[in-house]
Amino acid sequence: MPDGSMPDGDRGCGDRLRKAREAAGLSRADVAARLKMPVRVVQSLEEEDWSRLGAPVFVRGQLRSYSRLLGLTTAPMMIASGVAPVEPPVLTPRTYTPPVKRFAEQLARRFVYIVLTAAIAVPVWLATRPHLGTVAHDAAPLDVPTAAFGQSTPGKPTAPVHQEPRPLVASITPLPVHAGSSPTLSLRLRGDSWVQAYDGDGKVLEQGLLHAGDQRSWPADGVSRIVIGDATAVDVLRDGAPQDLAPFRRANVARFTVSSDGSLAPAVD
Repeated sequence: MPDGSMPDGDRGCGDRLRKAREAAGLSRADVAARLKMPVRVVQSLEEEDWSRLGAPVFVRGQLRSYSRLLGLTTAPMMIASGVAPVEPPVLTPRTYTPPVKRFAEQLARRFVYIVLTAAIAVPVWLATRPHLGTVAHDAAPLDVPTAAFGQSTPGKPTAPVHQEPRPLVASITPLPVHAGSSPTLSLRLRGDSWVQAYDGDGKVLEQGLLHAGDQRSWPADGVSRIVIGDATAVDVLRDGAPQDLAPFRRANVARFTVSSDGSLAPAVD
């Protein structure tokens, strides 16, 4: 076996491997059997055909094994091969973030979330506020029989009793409300309920949450359809006479139409 020194005229690791193998009296098949590699790999190493051997890390490993088998110094062979050594991956350390900066970033994200939520919620609240802020005195009841008996209208002071002409009180009986005028339909609330009322043209007369003690009244020919969210909390009166809502209730919601004479009928959805 050679002692590992190479003449100056020998250039390239492949030629050195071939000459050292021949000097040792070995064939390529002998080298392949000893190194447990295919003969074509031994041929590629001697011909310096690195493209057939794969990644540089495998080329350097096979060169090292072949050189040691023939007693050649591995370092000069690696240099002569021109195959670059495998560089270890460069690990980039994570940038350290101070706790104060992390807290500031979290606070900024939460602030952005609050601003976006407010930008969406506030317009929706403003859009629905007119429907929820209905006040009883904004729509005074038009209950003719009640006014005829001198009872006060919500939001207006009660007239003194001594100013009521007594002949007017005595003449209520001969002057019925139905004579020459439409019957009156009234809603009197015993509890909170959502109420919707529409006229014959579909215009909204009332839409909002009413509370216990509130009262609404319309001429029968001025209202065409009514929806009551909680039918158990509302009394419907026709000229002061209670009306039965049972035929118009479904899941405690009453929907009905009103004819010009004040009679009720189921609403067709």
